[in-house]
Amino acid sequence: MSRRERAERARLRARLILLAMFVGLVFLGVNLWRVQVLRAPEFRSSLDRQSMRRVRLPGVRGRIFDRKGRCLADNRPSYCIAIYTEELRQRGRWSRTIDKVDSVVDELASVLGQPRQVTRDDIAKHVSRRLPLPFLAWRGIQETSLARWAECEQRFSGVDIYVEPVRVYPFAASASHVVGYVGRAEPAKDGEKPYHYYLPEMEGKNGMEKVMDERLRGQCGGRLIRVDASGFKYNETGERDPIAGDDVHLALDMHIQGVAENILSNQPGSVVVLDARNGDVLALASAPAFDAESLKSWRVWQGVRSDPRRPLLNRAIAGRYPPGSTFKPLVAITALESGRITPSTSLNCPGYYQVGNRPIHCWSKRGHGTLQLRKAIEQSCNPFFCDLGIRCEYKRIYHMADSLGFGHRMGIELPGESAGLLPDDEWKRRVMKDAWRAGDTCNVSIGQGALLVTPLQMAVFAAALGNGGYVYRPRLVNHGIPEGDLVNRMAWSAKTMSVVRGGMLDVVQAETGTGKRARIEGVSIGGKTGTAQYGQGKKHAWMIAFAPFDAPRYAIAMVLEDSVSGGITVAPRIRHLLQYMLIRDGTVLPQTVGPEGNVQG
Repeated sequence: MSRRERAERARLRARLILLAMFVGLVFLGVNLWRVQVLRAPEFRSSLDRQSMRRVRLPGVRGRIFDRKGRCLADNRPSYCIAIYTEELRQRGRWSRTIDKVDSVVDELASVLGQPRQVTRDDIAKHVSRRLPLPFLAWRGIQETSLARWAECEQRFSGVDIYVEPVRVYPFAASASHVVGYVGRAEPAKDGEKPYHYYLPEMEGKNGMEKVMDERLRGQCGGRLIRVDASGFKYNETGERDPIAGDDVHLALDMHIQGVAENILSNQPGSVVVLDARNGDVLALASAPAFDAESLKSWRVWQGVRSDPRRPLLNRAIAGRYPPGSTFKPLVAITALESGRITPSTSLNCPGYYQVGNRPIHCWSKRGHGTLQLRKAIEQSCNPFFCDLGIRCEYKRIYHMADSLGFGHRMGIELPGESAGLLPDDEWKRRVMKDAWRAGDTCNVSIGQGALLVTPLQMAVFAAALGNGGYVYRPRLVNHGIPEGDLVNRMAWSAKTMSVVRGGMLDVVQAETGTGKRARIEGVSIGGKTGTAQYGQGKKHAWMIAFAPFDAPRYAIAMVLEDSVSGGITVAPRIRHLLQYMLIRDGTVLPQTVGPEGNVQG
């Protein structure tokens, strides 16, 4: 091949290469135009979505007050040491950043004089999940540590003070079963656009904190932050302020609550005080109780949960007890209203009541002899009420108890309320595989057997006995409406109420009454004591009461576990509680009460 031909081929190859390069440049140019110009809005929107992060800002939690405006649950600022881990980021692997933060925590511990509250694993989890947010290395630091921090804060980059709201309970363990407690909230999903990060937020776990959680929380806010692919925060581009939660006002009176808790003396039991005129819950005490603030410690929480006395149990609404003789007024009303007896009917008590081959004994071994209903209530005569129950037939007693709310939840605004147990033939056949018998009727007629009630149910019953048959739903949240939520109006005759209430008056006011230790000079009180046996010779002591007798304002139910009797153990405590309330109301003069709480004759 000649030199000329070789030159022509070389020029041809050069032209082809230039043409290919030109075509390639045109192709690249067209694609760059399509990407950077034609589809730019689409890619810009995608970039914004990937680089913007939504942070949920919790609202300030609302407070809880009693009926007099006393604060039961509040918020206070907790000063924390926060490390902004993104500002301490190291080159290379993330483990180097974690090591750097870990070393800063050690230095801070030395400077603050505080032991570490976080581990290296805590730091690693934060870096992997919540890098743009502050890492709280210490919570709730005291003034001394804050002063030490102020002296050396220039030494630490990426570290600052962070203020976190925490829940406080000014009355400590008082009313803890009513108020409840909070814990850390689980991340919530808001609609179809969940937040990427959640700042710590409180959530109600029990009591009113749980029931009214949505109202107390308010509405969350939000913040938009711009981050790069590694999670480093560049800036904040927008914020929506959260809305504080609403305050909640309760019908509870903390002064009455405090007295009720004091008379329990941490002995397992419960006291419920209602306004007999509308069902307002003035006190709802359960012992033993717990301190909600101390439950923030995992060690304390585990100790409370494993306590055999079960301090977390709200005995006022979830405790199930046989009512003993406090149930007898219901049997008396049933007998009178059904026409099975009249107020003048006399029955004999020889000291026992024979049911088949089993005698049911009276507390008086010699018996009460022949007596009428009013006296039988005063003396709490078992044989009399066994006879009465048989005469009534159990279906009538069951219907009366059902109408008063026994066997049902009363509807109080608290979680965990029990319905108790109102047994019948169907229940016994299902559970005990046996039919209902006369002995079962006798047992229920004296508040024993399978019958189980809550202190709240007995307080509602006491209120109905006091106010003439109005059954109100117990009301814990104060809506500012004086009228109660009427559930049922019992059509009891005036003659029936005169006899039954008269017997309850004698229980307290008569010298031979079983509840005479509840007597207060200058005021008449209606009541009924009870001693319910269970297990091997153990007893629960009861008393229900209402006062003042002619126009009751207060209805009380109290139970003490493993006690002597209602008349000996509970009646003096009922007197103490009523004295406080009636003196405060001006019904009883303070000078009639002795220095030890005893009435001066």
